[in-house]
Amino acid sequence: MSEATVRRDRAAGDEAIERRDVVENADLAEGREMPSTRRLGDELAAMPKHHRVYLVLRQEILDGRHGLVAPMPGEVALAKEFGVSRITIRTAMDRLTQEGIVERMRGRGTFVRERGDSPIGASLSGNLENLMALGLRTDVRVVDVDYLPAPPAVAAEMDLPEGTTMQRAVRVRSLSGVPFSHLTTWLPEEIGRSFTPEELGREPLLKLIERTGRKVASARQVVTAMLAAPDVARHLKVEVGEALLSVRRTVHDGEGRPVERIFGLYRPDLYEHETSFSRNPDRSGGIWKA
Repeated sequence: MSEATVRRDRAAGDEAIERRDVVENADLAEGREMPSTRRLGDELAAMPKHHRVYLVLRQEILDGRHGLVAPMPGEVALAKEFGVSRITIRTAMDRLTQEGIVERMRGRGTFVRERGDSPIGASLSGNLENLMALGLRTDVRVVDVDYLPAPPAVAAEMDLPEGTTMQRAVRVRSLSGVPFSHLTTWLPEEIGRSFTPEELGREPLLKLIERTGRKVASARQVVTAMLAAPDVARHLKVEVGEALLSVRRTVHDGEGRPVERIFGLYRPDLYEHETSFSRNPDRSGGIWKA
């Protein structure tokens, strides 16, 4: 859709927007109660109201529920819908504006801006080459590297005795200067000492592991959600308590030995996982395999 077409269609709705705003502002001026038509979920209750509204509106925009031509509902309408104050709505819209997701036009309303880059994707179809390629496309900042006794859960996952010394590294991965993942990795000590922190910031970790002669062959992972702790929120530039995509992965070599345990936290607005499935011909009942 051309910019001229979008501008013309937006202008056509200006009169209707003004009429709507007059009615809404009259209701507000006369003090009439505006009951909520939608309540924010209990799962977001720990977050500030403006941040909860921001998250919901951002997701609706990313899902395409608000188009480019028609304006978004006004502050009064959104305040009624969410059961919050106009100040709360304005604060949420300010953040969407600052992030370039929406654009405010004086006297015309707030419009969704055309999306630029798509979220960063990592195909998890079973091909570990995709994870290596992700490392080559993005920038990494090494936050910390140390050698510590492995926590019981990590030691068990890596088939090592509890308390075994392992390398623990924390990294933040970014694209075009915007952080999108916080990664904590645990490696066997002999693998960790085979490279420097500088190399860890330059090369994909899987390549560094394979440089030791341990050919990476498979991985098993669990994907869930987790709330951002203060230190993670600071590195990813999100609010404390914001929902993040959590990935726990164990990587094995060709002999089935664990070579890496990784805990990844990802901003869901900038990162998405894609998994491919195919029908398993050896099983009945519609069983799928990745």
